[in-house]
Amino acid sequence: MTTSISETPGQRHRRGQWLAPTGLILLTLIPILGGVHRVTQLTGGAAVTAANSRFFDSPAPVLIHIVSVTVFSLIGALQFVPALRRRKGGWHRIVGRILIPAGALTALSGIWMVVFYPHPVGDGLALSVLRIIFGSAMLASIGLGVRAIVRRNFRDHGNCMTRAYAIGAGAGTQALVLIPGAIIFGATHELSRAVLMGAGWVINLAIAEAVIRR
Repeated sequence: MTTSISETPGQRHRRGQWLAPTGLILLTLIPILGGVHRVTQLTGGAAVTAANSRFFDSPAPVLIHIVSVTVFSLIGALQFVPALRRRKGGWHRIVGRILIPAGALTALSGIWMVVFYPHPVGDGLALSVLRIIFGSAMLASIGLGVRAIVRRNFRDHGNCMTRAYAIGAGAGTQALVLIPGAIIFGATHELSRAVLMGAGWVINLAIAEAVIRR
């Protein structure tokens, strides 16, 4: 005779805390795998082509960007787990000291690549402007988050870092929205790429604001 043990409300609550972070991690795996592929190209002696020559000519910025955005995306998702934030030993504070420089490096290296790398086919002026705007907004959100935590304003700190994470994780949403655009307009259509990339950031920020207001 078997005895079924029902799940307690506390267990359901703890399990539910991991749903959003798990979804964020799965979303960011798309660009992270692309970054791993890029690192493999740069370190494995891949053939230099017109599409990747800018990375071989100046590999440091893209490598910094890949490493920093991977750390920021994966570990940052865990900051949305209430049980970990309340964990004894200062886990949230310790991880935050890793995430703040990682996020800043993500934004700065992204802006650097926009300004100094040759633009690939399909990346026009409009998309470059959007990247600089959202990269600057991410950096500003991190700066405001640091100022808030220095002032012991935990609410504003959390709100600012949530917005920064939304921008930093934009590549995952963009990968999804670019698929139909590539099918309809082609992968190198400048206007559709700019609109859809911008939409990816806007979608993430809209969700972040909904979470903040809730």
